[in-house]
Amino acid sequence: MKKESKNMNMDELKKAEAHENQKKSKQKHWNRIEVSLKLDAYTKSKKKSISQRQSAEKIEIPRSTLQHWLSRKASIDAEEDVIEFFESPAGVKFLHRFVVAAHFVITLVGSSGIRLVCLLIELLHLDRFIAGSYGSQHGISVILEKATVEYGQKEKNRLSKTMESKKITIVQDETFHPETCLVAIEPVSNFILLEKYSSGRKAKDWTSAMEHAISSMPVEVIQSTSDEGKGICSHVKNDLGAHHSPDVFHVQSEITKATSAILQSKKRQAEKELEKATAEVNRHRLGKINYANKHGPGRPPDFDKRISKALNHEHKTKKQLETRITHIDRAGGAMRKISEVYHPYDIETGSPKTPEEISSSLNSIFCEIDTIATEAQLPKRCTKRIDKARRVVTDMIATIAFYFFVVRRKIQSLSLSPEIEYAVYHHLIPGIYLSLVSKKTQLAENRTKLLEKSKELLAPLSAQDSPFSKLNKDEISLIKKVALDCAYIFQRSSSCVEGRNGLLSLRHHSLHRISDRKLKALTVVHNYFIKRVDGTTAAERFFDFQPADLFEWLLKQVPLPGRPAKRRSKPRKYSDPLQALCGETMA
Repeated sequence: MKKESKNMNMDELKKAEAHENQKKSKQKHWNRIEVSLKLDAYTKSKKKSISQRQSAEKIEIPRSTLQHWLSRKASIDAEEDVIEFFESPAGVKFLHRFVVAAHFVITLVGSSGIRLVCLLIELLHLDRFIAGSYGSQHGISVILEKATVEYGQKEKNRLSKTMESKKITIVQDETFHPETCLVAIEPVSNFILLEKYSSGRKAKDWTSAMEHAISSMPVEVIQSTSDEGKGICSHVKNDLGAHHSPDVFHVQSEITKATSAILQSKKRQAEKELEKATAEVNRHRLGKINYANKHGPGRPPDFDKRISKALNHEHKTKKQLETRITHIDRAGGAMRKISEVYHPYDIETGSPKTPEEISSSLNSIFCEIDTIATEAQLPKRCTKRIDKARRVVTDMIATIAFYFFVVRRKIQSLSLSPEIEYAVYHHLIPGIYLSLVSKKTQLAENRTKLLEKSKELLAPLSAQDSPFSKLNKDEISLIKKVALDCAYIFQRSSSCVEGRNGLLSLRHHSLHRISDRKLKALTVVHNYFIKRVDGTTAAERFFDFQPADLFEWLLKQVPLPGRPAKRRSKPRKYSDPLQALCGETMA
């Protein structure tokens, strides 16, 4: 009988325990907004002289929970008005927006870390309302990065479905920190197609990464601009089946490396020799004067002969220095001419250039460089660099031929009349191209000249007797859009990807390591958040559709951090530094 009663007590205890656990599991977890709304409702009911118990019943929360909330609110170390605001629904929303914005701006848009977010929260005394420790803010940062990456993938898939198919040019390059990071950008929109760490930079690595990057988008790569790296060139020509356009900067860079340093060195050497020769002339002249003032017995030295010889040597060294300076100027001028010549349209007249004309101009420039190298007696290592740059000339000429081939196909697809077609070839596209070139020109004088020439070429198209006057607005709009695409086809620089690589290097320098998740998040921010002066993002320019607001998406995905932990007592201060290190053992 006793055993049965014992078993019954055990069963009752287990049931009671199970009931308690079930009750606990059903307890509601209140978020900050809900708490603020309940407290706001309680404050309103309190003004009507309703008791606390009745108020708790009215707002449907246990009285003990309400008392806990009120006690916690009263314990906050801040001014009453500040507490009332940050414990209100509006205040909680502001805290949430502030924390997400601080992380987004400081750690993703900017190049700083989580500790600055913690410091900002502390200095604003917001650590009385939200947890401001590194651990809690690190958790928010992780959620933010994951949400940013998720947004990027969703928007890419969504916008790719509405995007019209297009043929694009890409700019490619690698950066190292220290892992190999492959970067590819569409230069017209500045949209980053690829930004990914890779085990190598061979052709197969590039091809695999690019296939994955553009697999979901209706795009075809027809051209790639990059340096002359073997991996990239093989990937572009053999795997993508696209045209490889050389970067003119790398051609100029090889010439600069071959001529600049050594010609400057020869100039400094000539300056030193001239200085010595001048000193020698002055020494002999002073000797003649001193001898005349202190004339003694014996035959005087032939000072005039010595001075004449020293003057001849000085004249030779002066001439040598002038020659060295001329070599530097000629080499710099030849290098700049490469940039001026390498355009599909003459930047002074706007007339189209043939590949033969550009070939002749580039070859004459390299002949000038060869002449300088011979006259300056440059060593073999320098001539090798010049030959390396010269080998790219073939690809440069091929790029001009490729450009006009693609332009002709685009214009022919419009089926225009001969009169309109001539205007497009000789006025519209050159005018747009010169306008684009002017934006990249550093000198204000050259920029003004290019803009004036661009307006001069485009002016006849707006005249009453223009061939465009016979077309309606939609037809003119289409022709202008195609002409703008044609002007953008010629890409001779990889500066946009070089700039991106520099930015990533700065971030790596401050963070010591960029994780894969962080790198993906930074790519999304560049594509979908950073705006140009016209207010458009890279994604909007690339997909021709506006993406969803990234920050508002993040607000929905990233939670507000919890309340701060109970404040601990501050560590004891010691006047003696040794005692501070060793603690109580030195007391």
